[in-house]
Amino acid sequence: QVRVIESGGGLVQAGTSLTLSCKTSGNTFSNNGVGWFRQPPGKEREFVASISWNGGDKIYEDSVKDRFTISRDRSMHTVSLQMSSLMPEDTAVYYCAVALRASSSRVNTAYRYWGNGTLVTVSS
Repeated sequence: QVRVIESGGGLVQAGTSLTLSCKTSGNTFSNNGVGWFRQPPGKEREFVASISWNGGDKIYEDSVKDRFTISRDRSMHTVSLQMSSLMPEDTAVYYCAVALRASSSRVNTAYRYWGNGTLVTVSS
């Protein structure tokens, strides 16, 4: 059974940094794109960042592109989301998802396996 597991969420103050991690079990997904999405309170889930299978292509949502960095360690089968200069509007449940294909994508239908999410709360 495939599982996608996020970790690293928590309560932080505005202006600080936090790193989320995503690991998979049951399949390494080394040849698949991986994405991060988030769902702010009372809002729909939205795209945050995505990385291709080999890390060569990375895409970001406009509001995070200068503050967040997505990376992957294929040997460790992990994908990380480094978040800096956090703002209260970054408060959300953050989800990691594994894509059907090798490329990165901002479209949620491109993703097959999803984690249960990790909560990030940014206080002002």
